[in-house]
Amino acid sequence: MADYTTKRTDELEPFYKGLFLKARDELGITAFGLAIVTIDADHDHPDHDHPDQEEVYVVLEGTGTLEIDGGAETVPLDVGTLVRVGPNTKRRIVADTGSMRLIAIGGVPGQAYEPPGYSDVGAPDPLG
Repeated sequence: MADYTTKRTDELEPFYKGLFLKARDELGITAFGLAIVTIDADHDHPDHDHPDQEEVYVVLEGTGTLEIDGGAETVPLDVGTLVRVGPNTKRRIVADTGSMRLIAIGGVPGQAYEPPGYSDVGAPDPLG
């Protein structure tokens, strides 16, 4: 029997106050992190980094900008754009007017993936 899972985004459990969807656990992925992220233009998303994690973003809807190292560098984001950000690199995604939806894929280079518990289906939202 073939091994596959299919889900629609409107079937995925949200977390981080609805900004993220738990795509990884909903699809049964164990090799890497995966979330669908919606960023509104009025959302004040802070700079953040992941100490050892590499991430790839794929824009599905909307436009915006990826600010690297506090805005020292910027990358325009629109539908079809893919961008990789290395471990320990500060990043901030800002949507233009309206909202932007993207896929975020992450993992630690050279290590087996260990999902954070809050990304499991049924886990409480870490932001309440």
